[in-house]
Amino acid sequence: MQFAKPNEILVLKNQKNRLVGIDYGQKHVGISLSDFTWTIASPYKVLSQSELLQQFSGLAQRESIAGLVIGWPVNMNGTIGPQCEAVEAFVKKLLKQYELPVCAWDERLSTMAVHRTMIEADLSRKRQKEVVDKMAAAYMLQGFLESLRP
Repeated sequence: MQFAKPNEILVLKNQKNRLVGIDYGQKHVGISLSDFTWTIASPYKVLSQSELLQQFSGLAQRESIAGLVIGWPVNMNGTIGPQCEAVEAFVKKLLKQYELPVCAWDERLSTMAVHRTMIEADLSRKRQKEVVDKMAAAYMLQGFLESLRP
């Protein structure tokens, strides 16, 4: 699969579209959306893989999605492992319904950073479990958005 580079996504920016960020997991998929200025990423939803596959086309149309930023879970030493292969397979399934440019974004430590922030905010374990996936998606997408700034 050929992933787009950030500058190839940036050329799609206008005031009428946004990006979707996806933090893929074996059980849950965290989803975040950028605003229309591509400045701020916000947590959106947590769905199962099958729910997202079923709902993605509608989501992309309803939310005016121009591109997808997928968390790329490389190993700590920078190598690509089985989890990256699972992400790639999922993206291929997702794009059978609705074609978009996709940029893979290094998500190492994003979930850990989100957990740390939630602990500092004194969120209960139950609440952390409910929101961690969409918060990790927003954290990852925010990093991508910041990389686009001059």
